[in-house]
Amino acid sequence: MRTKTNVTYRFCLVCICLLGVALQGLSQSPRQTVLFTDDWKFHKGDVPDGQTENFDDHDWRPVELPHDWSIEGPFSQQWASGTGFLPGGIGWYRKIFQINNPDPGKKIFIYFDGVYKNSEVWLNGHLLGRRPNGYIPFQYELTPYLQKGKNTFAVKVDHSKFADSRWYPGSGIYRNVYLITKDPVHIGLWGTRFVTPQVSEQNAAAEVTVSINNTLATPANIVVEARLLQGTTVVASARKKTSLAGKATQDTRLSFMVSQPLLWSVEQPNLYTLTTTVYQNGRKVDEYSEKAGIRSIRFDANTGFYLNGENMKLKGVCIHHDAGALGAAVPREVWQRRLVKLKEVGCNAIRMSHYPHQDYLYELCDEMGFLVQDEAFDEWEAGKNKWIEGWNVGTPGKDGYHEYFQEWAERDLSDMIRRNKNHPSIIMWSIGNEIDYPNDPYTHEILNTGRNPQIYGKGYLPDHPPARRLGEISKQLVAAAKRCDTTRPVTAALAGVVMSNTSDYPGNLDVVGYNYQEYRYADDHKTYADRIIYGSENGKSGEAWTAVDTSKNIFGQFLWTGFDFMGEAGRWPVRSSGAGLLNLAGFPKTEFYARQALWVKKPVMYLVASRQRGDQAPRGRRMLKHTWNWNAGDTVRVDCITNTQEAELFLNGKSLGKRSKQDTGANRFSWNIAYEPGKLVARGYINGEVSSDTLMTSGGPATIWVVADKTQFREGKKELAHIEITLHDQKGNPVYDAASSITLTVQGPARLLGMESGDPASHEDYSSTKRAMYNGQLLAYIQSDGKPGKITVTIDSPGLPSKKVTINSIQSSR
Repeated sequence: MRTKTNVTYRFCLVCICLLGVALQGLSQSPRQTVLFTDDWKFHKGDVPDGQTENFDDHDWRPVELPHDWSIEGPFSQQWASGTGFLPGGIGWYRKIFQINNPDPGKKIFIYFDGVYKNSEVWLNGHLLGRRPNGYIPFQYELTPYLQKGKNTFAVKVDHSKFADSRWYPGSGIYRNVYLITKDPVHIGLWGTRFVTPQVSEQNAAAEVTVSINNTLATPANIVVEARLLQGTTVVASARKKTSLAGKATQDTRLSFMVSQPLLWSVEQPNLYTLTTTVYQNGRKVDEYSEKAGIRSIRFDANTGFYLNGENMKLKGVCIHHDAGALGAAVPREVWQRRLVKLKEVGCNAIRMSHYPHQDYLYELCDEMGFLVQDEAFDEWEAGKNKWIEGWNVGTPGKDGYHEYFQEWAERDLSDMIRRNKNHPSIIMWSIGNEIDYPNDPYTHEILNTGRNPQIYGKGYLPDHPPARRLGEISKQLVAAAKRCDTTRPVTAALAGVVMSNTSDYPGNLDVVGYNYQEYRYADDHKTYADRIIYGSENGKSGEAWTAVDTSKNIFGQFLWTGFDFMGEAGRWPVRSSGAGLLNLAGFPKTEFYARQALWVKKPVMYLVASRQRGDQAPRGRRMLKHTWNWNAGDTVRVDCITNTQEAELFLNGKSLGKRSKQDTGANRFSWNIAYEPGKLVARGYINGEVSSDTLMTSGGPATIWVVADKTQFREGKKELAHIEITLHDQKGNPVYDAASSITLTVQGPARLLGMESGDPASHEDYSSTKRAMYNGQLLAYIQSDGKPGKITVTIDSPGLPSKKVTINSIQSSR
């Protein structure tokens, strides 16, 4: 499903009325796709007969989709640390809508991009289907059960096993829902396949395979046409006549050459539009458009990865799908802002850990130039440890996807690949993350041969499933993936390589990912000369990157993680992971600049300070940017993170000496100095001064400063603005240790979607209009309702003058 190209926000078609939306406008063209997210009702808790047409839902809460009920809280120790100490449960959704003049010649479908989890969907009391996996999109046909006049959707979501994940999964219809209408002869779900088997700067050979459904009882004579457009110009096309039997599905293959193709790359993510059209008896009966990219990829066991024939290293991060205050119901603009930040740090690759993500996230990776590893599973037939009291604390639970694996795994994997196969950004399909973690759950006698628990666990545990199952199951999953796509390699992220090497697991994979096992790179390359190896999950040490940067055969790494995320928490009160380069609000942390100094060519200079406690360097995430407020007599450690050759530190204009990379061999220079209030400046040199950074002693908060990334919303579009809030003293210096309370009010056609500070231990209500700052920062999400008018956002903090931000919602150009 391609939301950007195919979804049209047509308020003239989706008419809000007492009963919902009028669907008769959907028949105006062969195919229509509209968001189906307004005017739903929600009830938390199970109800008998909630699927029936005449059920009384008058006291249910109105909601707009996407909706995640878990993030509404409250945080509590009665829930699980692994899922962020937030509740699960059972929830029901209902939507009543009206069809005034149904077109009997149309087929109507509903498409869910993801419902977590165990969803059951009914229309007018008829069960359409069930889907256990909360991350996989699915579609149901509505046509047989639609009726003129009133129609009723009901969706039951069962997340009662709340400790079912090692991260925060969310709960509910937390991704977009679409209503789709088609003719009886139409392109099937995810029914186009675009590949470029031969690519050069001069020409690209392209093949388009179109899966066409004929739902009529009689044969259909059709013409299938594929056009590749650059803007509005057709650069290549092909047509083919064919006959399609009644009640049948058939693939039609077309091919064409593209002259002087604009190749998709990380630096220049050029995209075309692929439009596929089906004609029956001269009449257009279906048309589907999506973005397409032309590029070539190649992997080599000795020399690594090649994009369009150029050897390159993957500078990757792993991500989860949540965004703090928004839970798992994250708007597109939020991820767009986040990906911009990842570009700034030098990132060029993303691992979708450990499940398929939102549809638009893949589109953004196509548009912005990120290489993607798409991942299907975190566990297979047996459950992993799900921590409840805290990570590695107490007795874990075992609930999770393994309960549905045998019945659903191949279908879920296939659907992930079928949905995403045309994204040029995707270069690998992963069938699993750390499935082979020693004794969690698989085991082998080799675990008795070592003492490192990360490598060997607690030794061989004969009551656990044997490691040979890794080879047996991976063989089945790889075969299922290859039936869907042979143009990309199949991989997995291995945590117990020592154990996995006793099985067929690594040998079944095209490319083998190593999690936190850089020490094995060289020896395994010698032992398994044909094995293509990369870092599928890595720590942030400079040594871990050096193991990639200095090895011809190791083609990349994926840091854990790009952003802090909900869940995988330690002991209460901490309820989220602080593993990210950026925090939950998308504000950079110290690790962001340390990585930037390794990954980018432009000069980087970043100062952090902390009170000295012996010779051991303080942990990076405890360092606060621009905090030059200490006590008289304190010895302060000052760290300068830089990729320059030299750095010099000045306190109130006096030089405290230079540090050189030639002496330290690192991207971090340090000074231990006696605190003195004022101005601390670091200057970086590469054949002269190229960069600098400053810490200032600040006074108390005096003013509220805001930065909004939008001043206008377009009418008819439910757009989102980010407002970054900081406090400054009377001289304009930022107060980075401020923890002041902020209250936010919105007037006009918009609403406050949430506020995020990044505090991993905050238990404040995310639905509140009041929130405390963390490290002197706060982010507010403002979403328009699509109506015209002036929007005024007022920011208040006790004892400070109010600050107002104005956003105008204007009529969009057509």
